[in-house]
Parts: sequence; C-alpha cells; structure tokens
Amino acid sequence: MTKKRRVVVVEGRRTPFTKAFSELRKLDTIELASAACKGLIEESKIDPREIDEVIWGSVIFKSSAPNTARELVLDLNLPPSIPGMTVTRACLSGLQAITHAAAVIERGDADVMIAGGSDSCSNAEVPLPTNLTLAMGKLTFGGKLNTKKVLGALTELESPKDLLPSAPKIAERSTGRTMGQHADEMAEKNGVSREEQDAFAIASHKKAHQAWKSGRFDSEITSIDLGGHKLSRDTLVRQTVDPAKLAKLRAVFRKEGTITAATSSPLTDGASAVLLMSEEKAKELGFKADVELVDWTYCALDPFDQLLIGPALAIPKLLEKHNLTLEDIDVFEIHEAFAAQVLSVLKALASDEFCKARFGRDKAWGEIPEEKVNPHGGSVAIGHPFAATGGRLVTTAANELRRTGKKRAIVTLCAGGAMGGAALLETISD
Repeated sequence: MTKKRRVVVVEGRRTPFTKAFSELRKLDTIELASAACKGLIEESKIDPREIDEVIWGSVIFKSSAPNTARELVLDLNLPPSIPGMTVTRACLSGLQAITHAAAVIERGDADVMIAGGSDSCSNAEVPLPTNLTLAMGKLTFGGKLNTKKVLGALTELESPKDLLPSAPKIAERSTGRTMGQHADEMAEKNGVSREEQDAFAIASHKKAHQAWKSGRFDSEITSIDLGGHKLSRDTLVRQTVDPAKLAKLRAVFRKEGTITAATSSPLTDGASAVLLMSEEKAKELGFKADVELVDWTYCALDPFDQLLIGPALAIPKLLEKHNLTLEDIDVFEIHEAFAAQVLSVLKALASDEFCKARFGRDKAWGEIPEEKVNPHGGSVAIGHPFAATGGRLVTTAANELRRTGKKRAIVTLCAGGAMGGAALLETISD
C-alpha cells in the first residue's frame, strides 16, 4: 500500500448560529450551506478551480433537492465540474462529511476538498399523515380529478385527524423515546445531579461569551446579509445566566427528570464549512499546513442502552489506536447535546466499572480536567444546527491548537441511533 498522505485543516467558516424561527428562518439548508461556503472561499482566497469536490452533511433535507452539496456548487456559480455528495449520519453528519473528504485526500484521489454541514430547523418539512399521503397519491397518479374520485379518496381516511399534519418529533424510531428522555435516563443512571447540569450550562455560556468578547470567534464567522443589516454573531449565547432562575426551571422531558430547556442544546439554524487539503498542496498554494486531521473513528451501541454515551466509547477507541492516553490530549471539543450527556460521558471515562464492562480494563481511562473541555463553550450555549456542529468543532479545535501552540485535540459527538464519533487533530511540527 502507498503511504497515506497528510490531510491538513486549512480554514473553517460558519454562519452565526441562531434559534430556530428567528433571524435565519428564511434561509433553507441549501442557502445556509451556500452562505458558509461562500464565506470560506472568500476568506481563504482559494481559487475555486482548485476545489476537487464538495462533501456535505445534512439531517433535515429539502425534499425537492436533497443533494445539498451539488446544489450549493451550482448556487455559488462554482466550476460546474465540481462534484457534490451529501451524507447523513444524524448529528455526526458534518463530521462524517469532513472525515470522508479527508479519506479521499489520503487516498490521493483529491488535493482540495470543502466539507461541512448545514441544517435549518425552521424549514423542516412537516410530514402528512400516512393515510392522507396514500389517498392523495392515488389521486395524483390516477388521471383527471373529479368530485367522485376526491370523495372516494377521503373515505379511506380513518378519522378527521388524518387531514392534519403532525409536528416533527425528535424521537428514536427504535425506542419511541426522545433524545431528551434518553439523556434524562442517563443522568439518573450516572448520578448526574440537577445542580451539576445547571453549573455546566452556566459555564458553557460564560466561556462562549468570553470567546466572543475576546474576538476569539471573529475569524470563524462569515456574516449573513439579512437585507439592511448584517448578522455577525451567534444570538443564543447569554452574557450572564442567573443560577437562581435556572434552579426554578421545570424539567422538560420527564416529570421526575432533571433536564431543563437551559441545560439542553436549542433547536438551531446554521451551517459550517471546512477547507481540507493534502499537506503538499497546501504548501504549494501558500496555505497553512500546520494542523493535521490525523484519524477518526465511529461506533454504535444498543439504543436501549445509554443512547448518547457514544463519545465515551469513541474516544478510547481512538486513543488505543494511537497508543495515547487522556493526558496526551490538550483540548476536548465535546458536542453538548445536553449538559447531562457530556457529564455522563466524563463520568463514564472516569469509572472503573464502566471501563471494565465496556473495554475489559481494570482501571478507568481517567478524569479529563474541566479546563480542557470545551474551553470556549459548546452547543448548550452556541446552539446545535445538527449537521453544522461537526464543522464548528473541527474549526474551533484547529484554531485552538494554532492559538495556544498545544499538540493534540479530540473532537467528539454523540448522535441519534445510539452512535458516537471522534476525530484526532494534531499540530504539525517540522
């Protein structure tokens, strides 16, 4: 086999992340993707003719044009010879797009790739009841319409409710329970208290606000023109959070639960894009070639187990593969689906019992110091436009290594379907 080529993270850009049905509500997932990619191309000054392919992640698709990657190529008037492929792996979709693009570069099949993800919760298509869909389908493909045919189709409906669309529900098809319910069960199983979750959420907002205040995120954002004014910052991050008010919030998923709206990532609109190159091509074109996307891994478990514990399985899998320990990692960018989920992952890694049962180890992997985890806040504060989070994490991790001169970072996410994924980034020192 030929030696794998180094893949470097050259640049990353994203739109501001906003609460669903707010500032970005009029932009669908393709338009958000186009905005992030346009910003990436303009800020990096990459010649579009150098781009070999675009790979994109999505969770909420536009049914009339599901290949978001190819649509954004065409919308931006990029060279029409650039292929586009769209992938989906629930909340791991953005990371999947990035690692798939990296694999293509490693193989030598491409030198320059754009990868990322986008989702618009505001524009999620509302499904029609199955009975109504079947009845309307007969009418659509049954020739000319007349009153008799319409009335005949309506008689197939079981109740008046079949005429009304149902609101989308973020629930597991396999278990019938929402992610929030699963996360609540994880909190109980792992002994994660309400107070710990509240403190974690407060810290996430504090760190994200400080990052914005210091200008840390300025180089990662591409502004969105909203017709008369530009949106240049995330809108969900709070400058201050009152602990007393958090303590009074009611649990939202189970009456006896501990997870609240404040300790959950909100429904969000946004997109993120990453520019990847082979090390040789980056140097040839005069781009940064200082952070390598070294490796990645994905895992899965029984959905009736701890649905969102995936990072506690993916991180060790990646460490073992490279003969590393938790202490060898300087930065952990962990997706915050829920404060309880992140805290459960951290407790699992520090649990002898968990590590014995899952990995056959006599001792736990260890504790990750608080200052290494999401040093600039996470999804609870910044937001989580499903497929866009992977690109945000990779960009922030790469920039943190550049800013601090530290050696290694791990990016990790949980995902629906009881999956997890992790990627290892490393500073290149010549």
